Amino acid sequence: MWEWYRIGLSLGLGIGLGSLLAAALAPRRAVLIAATGALAIAAAAGVGYAIGGWHEALAGGLGGALGAVVAARLVLGTLARGGTRGGTAALIGLAALVLVALALVPAVGYLEAVALPALAARARGRRVERVAGLRSLARD
Repeated sequence: MWEWYRIGLSLGLGIGLGSLLAAALAPRRAVLIAATGALAIAAAAGVGYAIGGWHEALAGGLGGALGAVVAARLVLGTLARGGTRGGTAALIGLAALVLVALALVPAVGYLEAVALPALAARARGRRVERVAGLRSLARD
């Protein structure tokens, strides 16, 4: 009976951990894409194995990869549109901590695994180009 809870917990913790690592490594684009994914998979699988066994380790690793990919995409898009590195890292980091806290609720880890990619796909479709700001109002 508790097996489904531990797998969902590992999945949700992996998503939160992957997102947190993507936020922490936000200033480096190459590091963000390559190392964050591998580091998130390894760390989340370790957390999952500590919670239970290989089922939880697999769920944690998948959650870590999912969280890192989705958060990295969000971070790169935010930085490309003019967001600051520190502010982006802080906001994504806080959101990752909320995801970790929500993973403690039964079955929410599974919902995170479904909802996070759906929300990222929705945000991708609503992409806004960088705004010129007041420079467009300046007279020559």
